[in-house]
Amino acid sequence: MKIERNDPCWCGSNKKYKTCHMNMDNKIKAIELQGHIVPTHDMLKSEKDIEGIKESSKINMAVLDAVGEMIKEGVSTGEIDDLVHDMTIKMGGIPAPLNYNGFPKSVCTSINEVVCHGIPDYNRILKDGDIINVDVSTIYKGYFSDSSRMYMIGNVSPEAKKLVEVTKECVELGLTMVKPWNFLGDMADVINQHAKDNGYSVVVEIGGHGVGLEFHEEPFVSYITKPGTEMLMVPGMVFTIEPMVNMGSSRIYTDEDDGWTVYTDDGLPSAQWEVTVAVTETGYEVLTW
Repeated sequence: MKIERNDPCWCGSNKKYKTCHMNMDNKIKAIELQGHIVPTHDMLKSEKDIEGIKESSKINMAVLDAVGEMIKEGVSTGEIDDLVHDMTIKMGGIPAPLNYNGFPKSVCTSINEVVCHGIPDYNRILKDGDIINVDVSTIYKGYFSDSSRMYMIGNVSPEAKKLVEVTKECVELGLTMVKPWNFLGDMADVINQHAKDNGYSVVVEIGGHGVGLEFHEEPFVSYITKPGTEMLMVPGMVFTIEPMVNMGSSRIYTDEDDGWTVYTDDGLPSAQWEVTVAVTETGYEVLTW
């Protein structure tokens, strides 16, 4: 049903449409008519939603801080899972990965050649020289937050350290392209180019996603697309930036036995950092890192 100028705005602000989102909607429609992909209203978060995601994010980041304090050589990924689960529950949250499509644990722990979705295990002990991605996702009062960090264990090789650092730089460069009226492809291109410039490759099949009211929402966020392509970014969009950067080939495969663990095809290391970001009127706000 068409919203008239003096009707309440669709966003729930209780303002008249003409003084709230009408101008933005008109601009989005004009860009859509040029052939671009644009977000629907249900993909945009209200101020209340953003505040809810921020509260969830506080738990998410506190848990990752605690992981950073305990993680070291000799610690098992099962112990990391215990910490994430217990601390999330203690702070009033729910670990989003637990039982999500059958995932058996509360966190993903991905070591060295594991690209993502590594399953914690008390028998998997961290060794000197390992790099590990710990991916924490939290539900709090119905709002979802999602982020991951890399941790380097002991004496990490210069090659592995560079991979971790460059991957973080990819995310930071991607953030500079998050602003209203840019496209997701603008962000993807700077990420992909920085990875390539350092001799790395970006995983094609797995990317970021919308988040906030659900664990995974539209849009799918690729990191290999071109400037001026993919979805238009507008205020209220919330999504993750989480490129998976491989030291070697971008080819990957999933463990047939557990159905979750994703590995690099060539056995070389992979790294990933993940942030949740909101598009604002003037640029972006990082909600979870």
